[in-house]
Formats: sequence, structure tokens, C-alpha cells
Amino acid sequence: MDDLLEDISLEKERVEKTLEALQFTLERKERSFVERAAIATCLHNVYNGIENLLKRVLKFIEIPLPDSKSSHQDLIQHAVEQKLISEELAESLDEYRAFRHFFVHGYGILLSEAPFAGSVRKLAGSLASLPSCD
Repeated sequence: MDDLLEDISLEKERVEKTLEALQFTLERKERSFVERAAIATCLHNVYNGIENLLKRVLKFIEIPLPDSKSSHQDLIQHAVEQKLISEELAESLDEYRAFRHFFVHGYGILLSEAPFAGSVRKLAGSLASLPSCD
């Protein structure tokens, strides 16, 4: 149990630090392509961190992870079914899962500025709704 609590705490700390760095970058008035790509990378990393938290908790409580081609979507739904997260949080995370898919399979030149600021604020709020070790 101590290992789980330590893992969750470390993962949440990484996610929070990434969100802080993102907020700092978003306060700049103009951003270059490289800065937009870095922001998108950080959003991608935060979403992956959230998935890592969910996987770690499921593994700890000895519930098998979903095994399918759409494993990212299935993982979120599985976490809802296991009462780890709410349906509302799952809907919020689905927005980031879709962004993650676009980011991984798209081109950086297609990244626009518009979704970043709102996404970081919403993702920071979502983090507070994740399973906690407090």
C-alpha cells in the first residue's frame, strides 16, 4: 500500500508541475510554433500521467486492465465502472483523450492557440477529482 501511495503522490506531483509550467507559458502574449508544440506535448504528458494513475490503482486493487485496440477510451470507462472516477470526470478526460489522439497522429502545424488556456485550467480542475491518497 505504501508503494501505491508513493507512486500516486509522485505522479500527481509531476502532473501538477507540468500544469504550473504550462500556465507560466500560457501567460505569454505570443507563442511560436515551437512553444505551441511544447504546450501540446505537456498536455499530452499530463493526460498520460492521469492514465498512469488510473492504471496503477487498478493494478493495486487487482482489477485487470482492459485489453482492446481503443484501450485509452476503455481505460477511462473501466475506471468509471470500478467507481474510481465519476462519469463527469470521464467526460472531461475524454476531451483530453481526443486531443492526445490528434496530437500523436497529427501534425504540429495544425495546432492552434485557442484550446490551450481553457484546457490547462480544466485539466488542473480534473486532477483534483482523481483518486487521492490523502
